[in-house]
Amino acid sequence: MSSAGPSAVEITLREVGVLGADLSIVRPAGPLVVFAHGSGSSRHSPRNQAVARRLHADGFGTLLLDLLTDEEDELERRGRRLRFDVDQLADRLVGAVNWLDAQPERSAGPLGYFGASTGAAGALVAAAGQAGRIGAVVSRGGRPDLAGDLLPIVEAATLLIVGGNDPVVLQLNEQALARMRCPRQLKVVPGASHLFEEPGTLDTVADLAAGWFARHLGGGGHR
Repeated sequence: MSSAGPSAVEITLREVGVLGADLSIVRPAGPLVVFAHGSGSSRHSPRNQAVARRLHADGFGTLLLDLLTDEEDELERRGRRLRFDVDQLADRLVGAVNWLDAQPERSAGPLGYFGASTGAAGALVAAAGQAGRIGAVVSRGGRPDLAGDLLPIVEAATLLIVGGNDPVVLQLNEQALARMRCPRQLKVVPGASHLFEEPGTLDTVADLAAGWFARHLGGGGHR
């Protein structure tokens, strides 16, 4: 596990099984961002990987995590909606953070979550129960509304990023923002759809995320 590039790791959680992950440590005591992907995705999401590369360049470590086991992923493909079990996603994020904090190569530096779609709700629910450990959350095209009654108790500074051409999700994000009490902001990326596939829009997401994490995790610092 070094800053040379991502290392494939396995995170074993009790009563869950093995979750695959890619861990990149830029600085052992530096800030690190845990990624929570959304429905229909995995740690191999090209959009999340692109944001992770930008964070690496700015001095942030990353953990891109599969939130379902291989067996659960197969059930998902058969029609189960396991990725919409927000409490389960949150529990696994908490487990991943506990695993991270136990790694000898990784000092307990500042941590943030980057969540997409339903993964953003899982990240907010997890952060609500990790006051003082999670310093910032960034949501990309997320469903923070699915965090429900836990939104007002989230303490981590939260940035919600939504595409300007994603009106339904934008409305849900505006409603969630109004319920939150932490330092928070909503950024709309003009011309972007839900997946930020339009030229330049994902770069804007990465810029916004890097700036937010630098502000609220103490700064990454270039390698």
